[in-house]
Amino acid sequence: MAHFRASLIFLSLLLTGCSERSADLWMSQIALPCGDKPNCVSTLDKREDFTLSPFVLTPKGMDDWAAIKQAALTLPGAKLADQATHYLHIEATSKVFRFVDDLEIAQTGDHLDVRSASRIGYYDFGVNRKRAEMLRERLIQNGLTVNK
Repeated sequence: MAHFRASLIFLSLLLTGCSERSADLWMSQIALPCGDKPNCVSTLDKREDFTLSPFVLTPKGMDDWAAIKQAALTLPGAKLADQATHYLHIEATSKVFRFVDDLEIAQTGDHLDVRSASRIGYYDFGVNRKRAEMLRERLIQNGLTVNK
């Protein structure tokens, strides 16, 4: 009986550890290029179908991370999933089918690295690009990024 209990405790701890997501794990994904499926866009991916133009911060944007976070959280279906210093992982859930996409934002010097990707499916019908451009518009309206 004691052996069974110890095994059960070990298994529970193992599963609990595997179920947690950390900011470090997600931060490593923002630097990755999009895959070959047309359901992702990124400022760091230089391939034409996947690239986003740079998000260049204004002096105000460089000093107001909270305003960047607030602008991102006003996107449709947005919910904060994780955060670290100058990093956000936001889950965006679609209204109709409840698909969850991942939006990641990280400040690197005078610009933002932005990556928006679908978790499932092959084609996203441009949803991730629209989300990223909607974020850009909100940041510009709030004086946080420049309009290029």
